[in-house]
Amino acid sequence: MKLILAQKFSSFWLAVYLSIALHLVLIVIGLNYQGTDPIKPKILEEVIQVKLEPEKKEEKKPEDQTLVLNTQREAPEEKKLAYMDAPPAPSAQEWQKASTYTLKNSKRYRHNWGQQVRSMMGRSVEGPDQGMVRFHIEIAPNGKLSKLETLWSTSPVAEKLARQAIENMPPLPPIPTGKPLIFQKTISFQPVDDGWPPIYKYDCLPDPPAFKNPFAWDGKSQQTAAHQKVADGSKKEIPTDCPGIEEDTIEAEAGDMKRQFEIWGSGRLNQKK
Repeated sequence: MKLILAQKFSSFWLAVYLSIALHLVLIVIGLNYQGTDPIKPKILEEVIQVKLEPEKKEEKKPEDQTLVLNTQREAPEEKKLAYMDAPPAPSAQEWQKASTYTLKNSKRYRHNWGQQVRSMMGRSVEGPDQGMVRFHIEIAPNGKLSKLETLWSTSPVAEKLARQAIENMPPLPPIPTGKPLIFQKTISFQPVDDGWPPIYKYDCLPDPPAFKNPFAWDGKSQQTAAHQKVADGSKKEIPTDCPGIEEDTIEAEAGDMKRQFEIWGSGRLNQKK
């Protein structure tokens, strides 16, 4: 009996010891998992942080901004103003020709007079002082100025310089027709234009008739037919050049073509709507 009790008592304590040992083993394993092995928690934490971070927008590199700034046009520090020197005054030979030229209201004389005035006005410079002025001029048969009137002006400086030049002009030759010379003249005081010589090769041709409305009647004068026809039905040949007149200069021809293009080639005549 005693032997049986001793065996039961020993098996009981053996079970207690085994239970305590098992609990100790589990406690040790749990402590090691929570504190001493941080590999797996760190990996999970890094993954979560990466996913939660907001996406960053791509910013332009400083090199790209520098390239854009370098391609922009830089304004010059100082703008150079355009200018044009005054044309030379007519020579004595040109004045001699003008004093004998009677066609087209002393055309050479009028041109030389304008060139003389422009030559004495000096250099024209780009800016508010540039402009044009138009005068009504009357010159006595002896070549002296008898009347000067300003019709319009785009620059007070240009008008002042032109009037000073006219007052200080040297003695001019007599008018070729022996009569007072009355005309209008525009003086250009600009760095892009100082006038040009006219064309003389058509001066012997008669002036085209002034327009007259054939259907208008003042009630007093004799009435005429609205359309007049040539008796023989043929057209008169009009000469294209005047004999005995020297050839015009290249500058005169170029200036005449320029005027024709400006008059008939203007974009304002054929505007597209």
